[in-house]
Amino acid sequence: MRPATPAPFSSVWADLRQVAFTQGFLDADGVRTRYLSAGSPDKPLLLLLHGIGGHAEAYSRTLGPHAEHFWTVAIDAIGHGWTDKPAIGYELPDYTAHVLAVLKALGRDHAHISGESIGGWIASHLAVHHPEVVDRLVLNTAAGWTAHPEVMERITRLSTEAADNPTIERIRTRLEFLMYDKSLVSDDLVETRRAIYAQPGFPETMRRTLSLQDMTTRRRNMLSEADYRSIRAPTLVVWTSHDPTATPEEGRQIASMIPGAEFIVMNKCGHWPQFEDPARFNEEHIRFLTQGA
Repeated sequence: MRPATPAPFSSVWADLRQVAFTQGFLDADGVRTRYLSAGSPDKPLLLLLHGIGGHAEAYSRTLGPHAEHFWTVAIDAIGHGWTDKPAIGYELPDYTAHVLAVLKALGRDHAHISGESIGGWIASHLAVHHPEVVDRLVLNTAAGWTAHPEVMERITRLSTEAADNPTIERIRTRLEFLMYDKSLVSDDLVETRRAIYAQPGFPETMRRTLSLQDMTTRRRNMLSEADYRSIRAPTLVVWTSHDPTATPEEGRQIASMIPGAEFIVMNKCGHWPQFEDPARFNEEHIRFLTQGA
């Protein structure tokens, strides 16, 4: 008898199996910053920003398809992943300063910026306060406009539980919060995040990075209607049918305030559409980013 065909093994590194990519660290004004990169530096730079508690692997299914068109760089944000974790406030100006330092370290003074969740909030903040650095802007289930106490409490609880005791079960529960299809949370993805959360001192860092889940702190960092209306970068707002943090209508409100913004909703996706439906996300993302190239 022929042996049974083994079940496919889902892995963030399998996503990169046929991708020429590099993993490394750069010095962003003294912050040792981890990155994943694909594509040639002679192409336009696309900088990818993940969400709270996340890391660059959120874009493992994005790097390859975009490398043909862009120098595509996904970073671990300050206080996240394998990047340095200084004892700072982790408010929007802190994240923005880090991204500006990353651009400087990459030798660029502008880029396409695409951010998911808090990464979208950072990208928005850059477009408002540093418009000269943003060529095209993608806001993917982006934070920064709404403040739902029940969502903020859930993110805080799941994140602190996972950081305080990074068991496989708690890490899986935190990742399943992001997904419409929970089966996409593979063992490999769980272990990738578990290793990050098991770093010495990570529980204290997690509490610092959750500062934006405190209502007072969040409100002083939120974007106003005037802020969104001031954005001049061509913008695509991506939302999903099952985002656990905000409804598609809230995403539509953001798009309606940004002059000329496009708005799309991806069905059967949660908070990581770039990971859950990479075929459609990559198609729409590349279409938008290459307009007028």
